[in-house]
Amino acid sequence: MYKIGVIGDKQSVLGFKAVGLDVFDCSTKEDAENKLKSIADEDYAIIYMTENFYVEIKDTIYEYNEKRLPAIIPIPGMKGSTGIGLENIKKAVERAVGADILFNND
Repeated sequence: MYKIGVIGDKQSVLGFKAVGLDVFDCSTKEDAENKLKSIADEDYAIIYMTENFYVEIKDTIYEYNEKRLPAIIPIPGMKGSTGIGLENIKKAVERAVGADILFNND
């Protein structure tokens, strides 16, 4: 059975533990990167990661983009959203259909 994990600073991820997700609180970029590499090789289908760490280790995350699992999804942290998640959706749609059909202002 696949699992769902959440990586981020303690304040941002602690609430996910209440709904049964595996929570990994990290305080540095290196902690987050090491934790991602560690759990990505386990049975995690989805790994949510706070946007601040997502940006800091995006090169490592891109290594997993070509693999089927895990899906690594940015989520807002305690300071709010930086728009990274929405930008990723936009890029995925553009890649799938060949045009910006969601956010085109024409």
